Amino acid sequence: MAQREVNGPHHGSRRRGQGELEVQVLGALREADGPVAASWVQERLGGDLAYTTVVTILTRLLAKDVVSRERQGRSFAWTPTADVAGLAALKMRRLLDGERDREAVLASFVTALPPDDEQVLRTLLEAADTADTADGGTED
Repeated sequence: MAQREVNGPHHGSRRRGQGELEVQVLGALREADGPVAASWVQERLGGDLAYTTVVTILTRLLAKDVVSRERQGRSFAWTPTADVAGLAALKMRRLLDGERDREAVLASFVTALPPDDEQVLRTLLEAADTADTADGGTED
């Protein structure tokens, strides 16, 4: 039996995942001085992505409310509305929203955190609670 080629014709290239591409595209947009065309993003990323791939990623980011676009001639100019941390937080919320037992997922997440991250989370939760109380909310 002949050995099958596992890596295909692009043996030297590495395929990037959708999430990685979204982070790269958003990062490129955040480096821009203002709204930019998809071709600018493509060039900024080294030009190895197809223009249509860049537009697809930008459109996905638009659907996630992480970028905005405005008509510029026959195409669009794109602007980031969130940062990479905001994109990661959105992904985390969507994953959590897809689970039946949110409490179990959150408990598992928190118990797996390293002590430094757990302390950061506690500090952030305390700050959010203080802000809610100051805004007229009630403490539980």
